[in-house]
Amino acid sequence: MKPTDIAAPDYFHKVVDCQWACPAHTPVPEYIRLIAQGRYSDAYMINWKSNVFPGILGRTCDRPCEPACRRGRVEDNPVAICRLKRVAADFKDDIRQRLPRPAAKNGKRVALVGGGPASLTVARDLAPLGYHCTVFDADPEAGGMMRSQIPKFRLPNSVIDEETGYILGLGVEFKGGHRIDSMKALLAEKYDAIFVGSGAPRGRELDIPGRKEAAANIHIGIEWLASVSFGHTDRIGKRVIVLGGGNTAMDCCRTARRLGGEDVKVVVRSGFEEMKASPWEKEDAIHEDIPIINFLVPVAFIHDNGKLTGITFQKVKAEYDAKGRRNLVPSGEPDQTFECDDVLVAVGQENAFPWIEQDCGIEFDKWHMPKIDPNTFVSTNPKVFFGGDAAFGPKNIIWAVAHGHDAALSIHKLLSGEDVSERPLPEVQISSQKMGIHEWSYDNDISIDKRFKVPHRDKVVALKDIRAEVELGYDVKLALGEAHRCLNCDVQTVFSTSLCIECDACADICPMDCITFTDNGEENDLRQRLKAPAPHPDQDLYVSSDLKTGRVMVKDEDVCLHCGLCAERCPTGAWDMQKYFIEMTHAGSTCPTKSRSAA
Repeated sequence: MKPTDIAAPDYFHKVVDCQWACPAHTPVPEYIRLIAQGRYSDAYMINWKSNVFPGILGRTCDRPCEPACRRGRVEDNPVAICRLKRVAADFKDDIRQRLPRPAAKNGKRVALVGGGPASLTVARDLAPLGYHCTVFDADPEAGGMMRSQIPKFRLPNSVIDEETGYILGLGVEFKGGHRIDSMKALLAEKYDAIFVGSGAPRGRELDIPGRKEAAANIHIGIEWLASVSFGHTDRIGKRVIVLGGGNTAMDCCRTARRLGGEDVKVVVRSGFEEMKASPWEKEDAIHEDIPIINFLVPVAFIHDNGKLTGITFQKVKAEYDAKGRRNLVPSGEPDQTFECDDVLVAVGQENAFPWIEQDCGIEFDKWHMPKIDPNTFVSTNPKVFFGGDAAFGPKNIIWAVAHGHDAALSIHKLLSGEDVSERPLPEVQISSQKMGIHEWSYDNDISIDKRFKVPHRDKVVALKDIRAEVELGYDVKLALGEAHRCLNCDVQTVFSTSLCIECDACADICPMDCITFTDNGEENDLRQRLKAPAPHPDQDLYVSSDLKTGRVMVKDEDVCLHCGLCAERCPTGAWDMQKYFIEMTHAGSTCPTKSRSAA
């Protein structure tokens, strides 16, 4: 194998697995260290630059960072990264003086359709550069689905108001209660660029017998949640069935419990493990005495002269073909009927663009989705960009934020007369953490500490008040304990071939057996000859240039804990612990453009 090029920005970035997994590439270990030091405002601002909504995401994020967390490789549970983000938001000082000041307008006008996370991220990036950003939303207040579809017992309005307010305070014009009904009309207003972040606003229907006849008590989940959020709906029947296995279904069933549902069930066509809902969302539902019944497919709504009385289900089972693909087939068991007063249908969401005319230069694919460049987010109309659910279908808030950053960069380059397709590299800093011969500027303790539980409001109290937040968040003591579980995997082990005397002391002391001195070879062969074989090719090997004996040093990045014992033990200083800090390029960054990838 060739020597590893640690100067390439992606190499060490990939090793910081949590940051690499985050779509917005938030510097996770950096802000967790700041929390451990009690520097909550600093931790908040690092988050605000990357993910824009720390308080919101600290309560609602789908947490792609946590399955990637290195702590999860040495014990059962990863660091509670998401809940530590909330700590930064909960304990920060007034940070308004640290936000960008509204800039003098540069004469360029950008329209943003939809007031959700994608559009607000674009506005947050462009407004400080002098662009006049106008956000249009059919709802009276900003936030989009964060405000309308996420229940208040998970995300209070006060948090949404605060964090959307930071963005609107940058000089962004918000036109609430203003629905855009025509793209052609919007284009005629001569905006320099248009961003569509209108989400996936339509819930999927369930067209089975009885749907039309019993329509009065069959509700589309996301529409029903919005009706509850805005105070239009405040009650539901005592017996409720929720159809669907995603996070929206979990929000529906928990909301129904608070609006009078005494017997609330979730019925899912897949198995429990295959449900799309996050594990913690399923746990919260079960904790609130909501059973989840699996492998049942609805076949008919039962009604008595139009009044819903129940649903009939067919029992199915999973079968797998030769390629491992799963099919749900009838099990042969008798159909089951559950009685109910109301049904909430949460079987998916769809995009709807009836307001985009066919002759305005925007092409759609066979799935009725706009044809979007996945790197620049530009449509076939060079002035129109898409992001969030409107671009590639339903995902989550953090993906919408990442799309917003990339689209804002594209819009800025377009309106600056630059090539939109050229993407600048991120800013990278690498600094040694050595304070003495065997002393480091960071805590490298790798003791086994179980994940600290987040306190919850008493269930009886929580179920009586639909606006009472269930999760209470970490206090300072719990936050400190959880922050100390972070293994600081952004502090990299950096090897200097010229200083190595091949004493193998680092390999002897390594607790994970991830360092090997051996003859070089092809990667597949080399992975098998390491002290501990490296079976995961998606995780890189750190390979040195040839040493004096002709051998090479190979370190398996998959299992390295960044504990620094190799650097402490090395008698010549061939190993150093260097903090790698990477900031992704947003609109207005001055980082040089290179041909290689910047992730």
